[in-house]
Amino acid sequence: MSYIHFDKTQLVNLNYSLDREIIRTNRSGTYTSTTIIGCNTRKYHGLLVAPQPQIDSQNHVFLSTVHETVIQHGASFNLGISKFPGNYFPRGHKYLEDFDSEPIPKLTYRVGGVLLQKELILDTNRDRVMIRYTLLEAHSPTKIRIQPFLAFRGYHTLCKENEDIQKDFEKVPNGVKFRLYPVYDPLYLQLSKKNKFHSDPNWYHNVEYILERERGYEYQEDLFVPGYFEFDIEKGESVIFSAGLTEADPSTRQRAFEKEVARRIPRSNFENCLINSATQFIRKRNGETRIIAGYPWFGWWGRDTFIAAPGLTLARGDKETFLEIMDTMSKDLVGPLFPNVGSGDFTNMNSIDAPLWFFWSLQQYIYFTGDSKTVKNRYLGKLKGILDGFQQGTDFNIHMLSNGLIYGGYEGVALTWMDAVTVDGPVTPRTGSPVEIQ
Repeated sequence: MSYIHFDKTQLVNLNYSLDREIIRTNRSGTYTSTTIIGCNTRKYHGLLVAPQPQIDSQNHVFLSTVHETVIQHGASFNLGISKFPGNYFPRGHKYLEDFDSEPIPKLTYRVGGVLLQKELILDTNRDRVMIRYTLLEAHSPTKIRIQPFLAFRGYHTLCKENEDIQKDFEKVPNGVKFRLYPVYDPLYLQLSKKNKFHSDPNWYHNVEYILERERGYEYQEDLFVPGYFEFDIEKGESVIFSAGLTEADPSTRQRAFEKEVARRIPRSNFENCLINSATQFIRKRNGETRIIAGYPWFGWWGRDTFIAAPGLTLARGDKETFLEIMDTMSKDLVGPLFPNVGSGDFTNMNSIDAPLWFFWSLQQYIYFTGDSKTVKNRYLGKLKGILDGFQQGTDFNIHMLSNGLIYGGYEGVALTWMDAVTVDGPVTPRTGSPVEIQ
């Protein structure tokens, strides 16, 4: 049993189970997140949520959820669950026996004489989620049917039925490939064994996300279900369903799954739990290493990166990753300023304190490692440039006053960590010389 375990009485109680969420990342920007019973309650939930840099700097929901059906003697038992107006359907949570989180999320379902285990894991190096189904018990021939619910949308938005969607698919080894819109990467849906894909394109309307309703946002979505996969499964057999943005080799899925499980840090003590959580905020992708400010919807922020970097890396003895983060952020330096939010074409530079946190973060590196030489060789020029820029004056009216205080801002601009802005301007105007900047 894992350190986080839920039994049947807890899982079938929707007031209890829908209030408990899981999120796992693959350390390259992709994540999977839902509730412990697999019913999405946020628009940010999804089994495969991945970056699409050709579109923007946000994550995008590709695979929202799947509904599985156990078929025996011609009778079907749907294990899925989604919220629709006035009802939950198909209420597959009633078949749940337990949930375990160690070493990976695992649900166990009982349908009569069938005991089915479902485990979920992300591929560390690819935008891919893998779900392993293991038939633990069965007294007669059993089939499994899998319905994928596709979204293909930014995680701040919601999908509605539309005529622009491309319903056509291509066959790939043990699966199919979909690209609902030309601007997106294709989604490969594959299994580790031969199966039959039944094309039956349909929209499921008004899927509801109850936490979005509570937050005052739009909360109803239409999801596209292109059809379903069906396959036989024998007692003791494991079959892996994968959804990824690149094609997978079905013959290697079992080994790939076990390899990913072996990578996981066992949550056997408090320190390991902290290490596991810390590494999930570090994103390594396309030669860059960044820190995600928070899940599910924050991206990478300059201020938060420099504050968090020492604790997420140096406290674990990982100075190499710390330096990778500093090198990546250094490429975003424009004059004396670091981005407040984003990078490249999606950058917002309104942060007066991010450059100052850069100094502090490098101080922490020297404190932890005693290595001042690396700081001098790699970053001294940038540190001097920041000091010169603040002294001489730069964007957003940031400059040093004659009394040595740092001044910044003008009407309508927020430069400190208190940077919430409405249509009327900053919620907390702080033009001048804020105390923590000095």
